[in-house]
Amino acid sequence: MSADREPYPLPGVPERVRLAQDEHQLVVVVDTEEEFDWNAPFDRANTGVEHMRSIDLLQSVFDDNGIVPTYVVDQPIADHAISAEPLRRFHSDGRCEIGAHLHPWVSPPFDEEVNARNSYPGNLPPNLERAKLETLVRAIDKGLGVHPRVYKAGRYGAGPNTAALLEDLGFEVDLSPCPPFDYGDDGGPDWSRFPCEPFWIGPRKNVLSIPNTGAYVGFVKDGAHGLYRLASSRALRFAHLPGILARTRAVERLFLSPEGYSFDDMRRLTLTLSHRGLRTFTFSLHSPSVMPGCTPYVRTAADRDKFLDTCRRYFQFFRDELGGESLTTAELRTRAVSVGTD
Repeated sequence: MSADREPYPLPGVPERVRLAQDEHQLVVVVDTEEEFDWNAPFDRANTGVEHMRSIDLLQSVFDDNGIVPTYVVDQPIADHAISAEPLRRFHSDGRCEIGAHLHPWVSPPFDEEVNARNSYPGNLPPNLERAKLETLVRAIDKGLGVHPRVYKAGRYGAGPNTAALLEDLGFEVDLSPCPPFDYGDDGGPDWSRFPCEPFWIGPRKNVLSIPNTGAYVGFVKDGAHGLYRLASSRALRFAHLPGILARTRAVERLFLSPEGYSFDDMRRLTLTLSHRGLRTFTFSLHSPSVMPGCTPYVRTAADRDKFLDTCRRYFQFFRDELGGESLTTAELRTRAVSVGTD
């Protein structure tokens, strides 16, 4: 692992936030973005948002389970009425939070080359990262009537200048960290050593960073990241070693998302991390999954039904089996501030 690819200094004990140990909290985040082929090169021309005509299907699952999600919105979503209007409606009804989600390749100013490395906003020159985020904030202000205080870097791509930039622009919550993933092979950040607990970032430690929830589970403890990285390397891809490691329960990398992970996967991840002492969980997904054919995870109408049902089942499990509650990012930050002042 490479320390120079860790976007923020690793949080020490004073920066980490441990909330009440007898309560489980769930934050739900929707990466609300344009439609594009995830297996093709990045293209500025991909700005379609037709899937947002179906976003009520997902919101109804949230409503039925008492979830107030955070939709982190990128430039095409903010710029088009068919995508901005339902989010504006949800927000005015108190049914969601709105944040910012920076996809550099579709966010002006367009001063950089479009490539994989530059798809991580934290890799951009500081002035360009700032200019793109300021432009996005103005677009969300105009299109949705909301000044966002929550940020999630596109592709989890925060960088060494991101924390100070967020604090300077008045953001209060960051949702970018993605442990235990390492995106170094693609030029991105290394989150493999970061905790799942929330922690404070920025020069004044004013921004609460709430990581996505992911972890290695299995009987291999020390060295799990190194073993998984070796098993999934290009040189050994022919052997399908990650699948073998998962089946033998040696090492499995799981993520709290209905995209590529089953209800049983998410339940097992949650119970494992709860046993390790984690109490704050982040459930995340992408808005294009509400329309068949827009993501690799939902290809048919039947896939969509299963996808929505997986969300529903997880929310019910978190509430009924864990006795957990759903919080907005603002509510979680308020609690974190309170803990810090005790």
